[in-house]
Amino acid sequence: MFDFSSMFEAEGPDVVYTWTIPVFAVIIFAEMAYSHFNKEKIYETKDVATNVLFALLNYGLDIIMKGFSLFVMMFFYHHRIFDWQEGIWYWIVVFLAQDFAYYVHHYVDHHSRVFWAVHITHHNSDYFNISTGFRSPVFQPLYRYLFFSPLALMGFHPWHILVAYSAIQIYGTFVHTQSIKSMGFLEYILVTPSHHRVHHACNIKYLDRNMGMGLIIWDKIFGTFEKEDPEVPVKYGVYPKIKSRDPATMLFYEWRRIGKDVRQPGLSFKDRIKYLFYSPGWRHDGTGKTVKQYQKEYKLKEKIKNERPPLKDQTTDTEYQYSPLNQQAGDK
Repeated sequence: MFDFSSMFEAEGPDVVYTWTIPVFAVIIFAEMAYSHFNKEKIYETKDVATNVLFALLNYGLDIIMKGFSLFVMMFFYHHRIFDWQEGIWYWIVVFLAQDFAYYVHHYVDHHSRVFWAVHITHHNSDYFNISTGFRSPVFQPLYRYLFFSPLALMGFHPWHILVAYSAIQIYGTFVHTQSIKSMGFLEYILVTPSHHRVHHACNIKYLDRNMGMGLIIWDKIFGTFEKEDPEVPVKYGVYPKIKSRDPATMLFYEWRRIGKDVRQPGLSFKDRIKYLFYSPGWRHDGTGKTVKQYQKEYKLKEKIKNERPPLKDQTTDTEYQYSPLNQQAGDK
């Protein structure tokens, strides 16, 4: 029998995951059936197998890192600034603080290349379904606790932080679906499937948008929100496309590209560090473009397009984005 109170104890995260895995299995099979009978082709066997493999690798590393990550978080908790009295308001604040911490974590994942090299595995599938939520950034347990440690310093118990993280991640997995088009008024409050489809899109308009996992308010506050536009159909995956679907290639793809960039002859030490921590797309010789630069050009192009009649040979959003991007990045 499920003991609800056990969620708020040391084994809380394990309890959350244990009780939700069977639910996810049923939902995934239901979505597979829906996809099959409606001929929507939103699932592919090898892609699902890769999702499961990355989830297991992430979980295994999480177990290995659990002791050390808790040691670090408990160190900050021991030196906490505030003492909180547990109660309903305490838990509300814990969940809000954790959701914001995840937003910051996720923002950094997209804007610093070494973190993107880890996070890219969650985005490099051309499919988008519930199983995509399990396509974990495998190496994230190596540093994830660093983004949560400030919460421990503020006086929130590490176990409670991890319980909130687990619960929010469970919800975040559910929003990886194309089956739910809209959630009505909840679109203004929560991260919904529509919001998260935008996040997984590789259309230039949608890149680095909707970073939240529980609440969409952080994106609206910090200017990273983008509504799904019926005029710009979502295209999933990353560009340049990864030619191989081998899991090892997908896992280390961006690391190999970083290694090639860092080893360029004649680079200063400062530029080598920039290749690690600056935004993806940055290049020391100015030939690269970051997402912000591409989006600036895209907005200018859209403005010009709206001010004149459409041309027959007008390029699409995808063609505009990826032709120069592929020329720039190649298969580094």
